[in-house]
Amino acid sequence: MACTETGAQVRKSAKSSGFSVPRVSHNKAKIMCPIFEASQYPYQGIGFKVGDPFALTYKLYPSKQWSFAIDAGKAASGLYNTYYRGLFNGLAKKDTLSTDIISGQKSTLTYYSHKVVSDWFLEAKFLYQWDASKISKGLMLYGGAGWQWRNTVLKYEYNYQQAGSFGSDRFGSFTKNRFTYGPVVLAGFEYSYFSLPVSAFIEVEMFTDALVDPGYRRFQGGVGLRYIF
Repeated sequence: MACTETGAQVRKSAKSSGFSVPRVSHNKAKIMCPIFEASQYPYQGIGFKVGDPFALTYKLYPSKQWSFAIDAGKAASGLYNTYYRGLFNGLAKKDTLSTDIISGQKSTLTYYSHKVVSDWFLEAKFLYQWDASKISKGLMLYGGAGWQWRNTVLKYEYNYQQAGSFGSDRFGSFTKNRFTYGPVVLAGFEYSYFSLPVSAFIEVEMFTDALVDPGYRRFQGGVGLRYIF
Protein backbone atom coordinates (compact mmCIF):
# COMPACT_ATOMS: atom_id res chain seq x y z
CA MET A 1 0.00 0.00 0.00
CA ALA A 2 1.18 3.49 -0.81
CA CYS A 3 0.01 6.90 -1.95
CA THR A 4 0.40 8.00 -5.55
CA GLU A 5 2.46 10.98 -6.70
CA THR A 6 -0.62 13.15 -6.28
CA GLY A 7 -1.10 11.80 -2.77
CA ALA A 8 -4.02 9.49 -3.48
CA GLN A 9 -4.13 6.15 -1.73
CA VAL A 10 -3.92 2.97 -3.78
CA ARG A 11 -4.71 -0.55 -2.70
CA LYS A 12 -1.97 -3.01 -1.84
CA SER A 13 -2.84 -5.08 -4.89
CA ALA A 14 -4.41 -2.81 -7.51
CA LYS A 15 -3.80 -5.43 -10.23
CA SER A 16 -5.93 -8.04 -8.50
CA SER A 17 -8.90 -5.65 -8.38
CA GLY A 18 -9.19 -5.64 -12.17
CA PHE A 19 -9.32 -1.85 -12.39
CA SER A 20 -6.70 0.74 -13.15
CA VAL A 21 -5.83 3.35 -10.56
CA PRO A 22 -7.65 6.60 -11.30
CA ARG A 23 -5.81 9.91 -11.43
CA VAL A 24 -7.24 12.53 -9.12
CA SER A 25 -6.63 16.18 -8.40
CA HIS A 26 -4.44 17.34 -5.53
CA ASN A 27 -7.45 18.46 -3.49
CA LYS A 28 -9.21 15.15 -4.01
CA ALA A 29 -6.04 13.29 -3.00
CA LYS A 30 -6.03 14.86 0.43
CA ILE A 31 -9.46 13.38 1.07
CA MET A 32 -8.39 9.88 -0.01
CA CYS A 33 -5.69 9.65 2.64
CA PRO A 34 -5.53 8.66 5.61
CA ILE A 35 -3.88 5.42 4.73
CA PHE A 36 -5.81 2.89 6.82
CA GLU A 37 -8.73 1.21 5.03
CA ALA A 38 -10.91 -1.33 6.81
CA SER A 39 -10.75 -3.73 3.85
CA GLN A 40 -6.95 -3.68 3.59
CA TYR A 41 -5.76 -5.03 6.97
CA PRO A 42 -3.26 -6.26 8.06
CA TYR A 43 -0.84 -3.32 7.91
CA GLN A 44 2.70 -2.94 9.21
CA GLY A 45 4.66 0.09 10.35
CA ILE A 46 8.33 0.77 11.04
CA GLY A 47 9.90 3.96 12.30
CA PHE A 48 11.35 5.71 15.34
CA LYS A 49 10.32 7.27 18.64
CA VAL A 50 12.00 10.24 20.36
CA GLY A 51 11.76 10.78 24.12
CA ASP A 52 12.30 8.37 26.98
CA PRO A 53 13.36 6.12 25.47
CA PHE A 54 14.75 6.85 22.00
CA ALA A 55 13.79 3.76 20.05
CA LEU A 56 13.28 2.02 16.76
CA THR A 57 9.69 0.84 16.62
CA TYR A 58 7.76 -1.81 14.70
CA LYS A 59 3.98 -2.12 14.76
CA LEU A 60 1.68 -4.79 13.32
CA TYR A 61 -1.98 -3.92 12.71
CA PRO A 62 -3.87 -7.25 12.33
CA SER A 63 -7.20 -5.42 12.48
CA LYS A 64 -8.64 -1.96 13.00
CA GLN A 65 -9.05 -2.57 16.75
CA TRP A 66 -5.95 -4.57 17.70
CA SER A 67 -2.25 -4.00 17.19
CA PHE A 68 1.09 -5.28 18.47
CA ALA A 69 4.26 -3.18 18.85
CA ILE A 70 7.93 -3.83 19.60
CA ASP A 71 10.30 -1.00 20.59
CA ALA A 72 14.04 -1.27 21.14
CA GLY A 73 16.51 1.46 21.92
CA LYS A 74 18.24 3.58 24.53
CA ALA A 75 16.74 5.11 27.66
CA ALA A 76 17.09 8.82 28.37
CA SER A 77 19.67 8.20 31.11
CA GLY A 78 19.87 11.85 32.16
CA LEU A 79 16.31 11.63 33.52
CA TYR A 80 17.40 8.88 35.92
CA ASN A 81 20.41 10.61 37.51
CA THR A 82 18.79 11.05 40.92
CA TYR A 83 17.58 7.45 40.93
CA TYR A 84 20.94 6.00 39.90
CA ARG A 85 22.74 8.08 42.50
CA GLY A 86 20.34 6.75 45.13
CA LEU A 87 21.39 3.19 44.26
CA PHE A 88 25.00 3.86 45.25
CA ASN A 89 24.90 2.80 48.91
CA GLY A 90 23.28 -0.54 48.19
CA LEU A 91 25.53 -1.37 45.25
CA ALA A 92 28.70 -0.18 47.04
CA LYS A 93 27.93 -2.38 50.04
CA LYS A 94 27.66 -5.45 47.82
CA ASP A 95 30.82 -4.49 45.91
CA THR A 96 33.03 -4.05 49.02
CA LEU A 97 31.58 -6.79 51.24
CA SER A 98 34.24 -9.42 50.47
CA THR A 99 37.07 -6.95 51.09
CA ASP A 100 35.62 -6.03 54.46
CA ILE A 101 35.41 -9.69 55.49
CA ILE A 102 39.02 -10.41 54.52
CA SER A 103 40.44 -7.33 56.21
CA GLY A 104 38.17 -7.54 59.22
CA GLN A 105 37.57 -3.82 58.93
CA LYS A 106 34.86 -1.70 57.44
CA SER A 107 35.36 1.11 54.97
CA THR A 108 33.55 4.43 54.93
CA LEU A 109 32.51 5.12 51.35
CA THR A 110 31.37 8.49 50.07
CA TYR A 111 29.71 8.90 46.69
CA TYR A 112 31.73 11.00 44.24
CA SER A 113 30.11 10.55 40.79
CA HIS A 114 28.56 8.03 38.44
CA LYS A 115 28.45 7.43 34.71
CA VAL A 116 25.89 5.49 32.69
CA VAL A 117 28.01 3.34 30.39
CA SER A 118 24.96 1.91 28.60
CA ASP A 119 21.22 1.85 29.17
CA TRP A 120 19.28 -0.29 26.69
CA PHE A 121 15.73 -1.55 26.68
CA LEU A 122 13.38 -3.84 24.77
CA GLU A 123 9.61 -3.62 25.00
CA ALA A 124 6.68 -5.61 23.60
CA LYS A 125 3.07 -4.42 23.97
CA PHE A 126 -0.48 -5.28 22.92
CA LEU A 127 -2.77 -2.38 22.06
CA TYR A 128 -6.49 -1.79 21.61
CA GLN A 129 -7.45 1.06 19.28
CA TRP A 130 -10.51 3.31 18.99
CA ASP A 131 -11.51 5.14 15.85
CA ALA A 132 -11.59 8.85 16.72
CA SER A 133 -12.28 10.16 13.21
CA LYS A 134 -15.27 12.09 14.57
CA ILE A 135 -12.78 14.25 16.47
CA SER A 136 -10.32 14.51 13.56
CA LYS A 137 -9.94 12.57 10.31
CA GLY A 138 -7.20 9.95 10.54
CA LEU A 139 -7.11 9.96 14.35
CA MET A 140 -7.01 6.79 16.48
CA LEU A 141 -6.80 6.55 20.27
CA TYR A 142 -5.22 3.50 21.88
CA GLY A 143 -4.34 1.93 25.19
CA GLY A 144 -2.64 -1.28 26.21
CA ALA A 145 -0.14 -3.19 28.29
CA GLY A 146 3.15 -4.97 27.76
CA TRP A 147 6.49 -6.01 29.21
CA GLN A 148 9.81 -4.17 29.28
CA TRP A 149 13.35 -5.48 29.71
CA ARG A 150 16.15 -3.07 30.70
CA ASN A 151 19.90 -3.57 30.94
CA THR A 152 21.98 -0.77 32.47
CA VAL A 153 25.75 -0.63 33.06
CA LEU A 154 26.72 1.89 35.75
CA LYS A 155 30.20 3.01 36.77
CA TYR A 156 30.51 4.63 40.22
CA GLU A 157 33.44 6.59 41.60
CA TYR A 158 33.83 7.19 45.32
CA ASN A 159 36.12 8.29 48.15
CA TYR A 160 36.76 5.89 51.01
CA GLN A 161 38.67 5.60 54.26
CA GLN A 162 39.25 2.31 56.02
CA ALA A 163 38.53 2.12 59.74
CA GLY A 164 41.65 2.57 61.84
CA SER A 165 43.64 4.19 59.04
CA PHE A 166 44.95 7.74 59.01
CA GLY A 167 45.69 10.17 56.22
CA SER A 168 43.77 11.37 53.22
CA ASP A 169 40.85 9.53 51.71
CA ARG A 170 41.50 7.12 48.89
CA PHE A 171 39.77 6.94 45.55
CA GLY A 172 38.00 3.93 44.11
CA SER A 173 35.47 2.86 41.50
CA PHE A 174 33.34 -0.11 40.55
CA THR A 175 31.06 -1.06 37.65
CA LYS A 176 27.71 -2.79 37.94
CA ASN A 177 25.58 -4.50 35.31
CA ARG A 178 21.94 -4.04 36.29
CA PHE A 179 19.34 -6.13 34.44
CA THR A 180 15.67 -5.84 35.29
CA TYR A 181 12.19 -6.16 33.81
CA GLY A 182 8.58 -5.38 34.54
CA PRO A 183 5.11 -4.57 33.16
CA VAL A 184 4.10 -1.38 31.38
CA VAL A 185 0.70 0.21 30.81
CA LEU A 186 0.26 2.93 28.22
CA ALA A 187 -2.08 5.25 26.36
CA GLY A 188 -1.65 7.37 23.27
CA PHE A 189 -3.01 8.53 19.96
CA GLU A 190 -2.00 7.97 16.35
CA TYR A 191 -2.67 10.31 13.44
CA SER A 192 -2.47 9.29 9.78
CA TYR A 193 -4.19 12.00 7.73
CA PHE A 194 -1.21 12.69 5.46
CA SER A 195 -0.51 12.57 1.72
CA LEU A 196 2.23 10.00 2.40
CA PRO A 197 1.93 6.50 3.93
CA VAL A 198 3.13 7.57 7.39
CA SER A 199 1.54 7.86 10.80
CA ALA A 200 2.53 10.09 13.70
CA PHE A 201 1.95 9.12 17.31
CA ILE A 202 2.33 10.34 20.87
CA GLU A 203 2.22 7.96 23.82
CA VAL A 204 2.85 7.89 27.56
CA GLU A 205 3.46 4.78 29.64
CA MET A 206 4.29 3.70 33.16
CA PHE A 207 6.97 1.09 33.86
CA THR A 208 6.99 -0.89 37.13
CA ASP A 209 10.16 -2.73 38.17
CA ALA A 210 9.38 -6.34 39.06
CA LEU A 211 12.90 -7.71 39.64
CA VAL A 212 15.75 -5.71 41.22
CA ASP A 213 13.71 -2.84 42.72
CA PRO A 214 10.16 -4.19 43.08
CA GLY A 215 7.54 -1.47 43.14
CA TYR A 216 9.69 1.25 41.57
CA ARG A 217 7.62 3.13 38.97
CA ARG A 218 8.67 5.47 36.22
CA PHE A 219 6.63 7.44 33.67
CA GLN A 220 8.00 7.31 30.14
CA GLY A 221 6.82 8.53 26.77
CA GLY A 222 7.66 10.02 23.42
CA VAL A 223 6.60 11.07 19.95
CA GLY A 224 7.35 9.26 16.72
CA LEU A 225 6.71 8.46 13.07
CA ARG A 226 6.17 5.16 11.27
CA TYR A 227 6.16 4.29 7.57
CA ILE A 228 3.08 2.19 6.90
CA PHE A 229 3.03 -0.62 4.35
